[in-house]
Amino acid sequence: MDRDSLGSARHQLAKLARRRKCRVLGWPRDWRPGSVLDPKTGKPFTEAAAWEFIAEVLETTNVALEAVEMREPGSGGKTGYVLLVPTGERRIYIKLQLGAGRVIGRSFHYSEFSSFE
Repeated sequence: MDRDSLGSARHQLAKLARRRKCRVLGWPRDWRPGSVLDPKTGKPFTEAAAWEFIAEVLETTNVALEAVEMREPGSGGKTGYVLLVPTGERRIYIKLQLGAGRVIGRSFHYSEFSSFE
């Protein structure tokens, strides 16, 4: 995916992540915000705080956004977007998809690997 397309996806994902009615969880998923500590507060993320964190990362950081082909059953080779967000000694793994006017949450948990999963 070219740089302009990734920039457009980043903007769209952030915009939708800020709108409660535009956020949904996909299946399969590994969505565990309550087991991830918010680097700002040191407390576990709430669902709403996780989405706000995602929007902030997309809008205000240079954390790389990588387009990946979804491999899960029923995904039909659709595109997913992955962020690996450094937070001290650990990184938060986030995977999202764009739907029709929605952002679809697929993963939000600590990364267990050293590179994109």
